Amino acid sequence: MSLIWNRTHAWDDADWRTDAACRDTEPELFFPIGSTGSALDQIEAAKRVCNSCDASKSCLEFALATNQESGVWGGTTEEERRKLRKQWLAARRRSAAN
Repeated sequence: MSLIWNRTHAWDDADWRTDAACRDTEPELFFPIGSTGSALDQIEAAKRVCNSCDASKSCLEFALATNQESGVWGGTTEEERRKLRKQWLAARRRSAAN
C-alpha cells in the first residue's frame, strides 16, 4: 500500500523557515545523538528554541507531513512525533473520508 500525500500547505509559497528561530542556531543542536545523558540537555535546549519560535506549528506540521524521523522539529522529539504522526494520519484519513 502506498500513501498519497495531499499537502495542506504550499511549502514554497509561504516559507515558514524564514521566520524560524533556529535559523541563527547551530543545526547540530537539533540533532542530538541518542536520548540519554548529555543528549537530554541538548534536546531540552533545542525545545527552548522551538518554544520561542513563531514558526513552530508550521515546522511540526512539515515534520509530520514529510515524516522527519531524526532531530527536534516543532518542539518535538522523534518519539513524540511518532505518536503525534499516528494521530495526525488518523485525523487526515477521517477528514478525507468525509
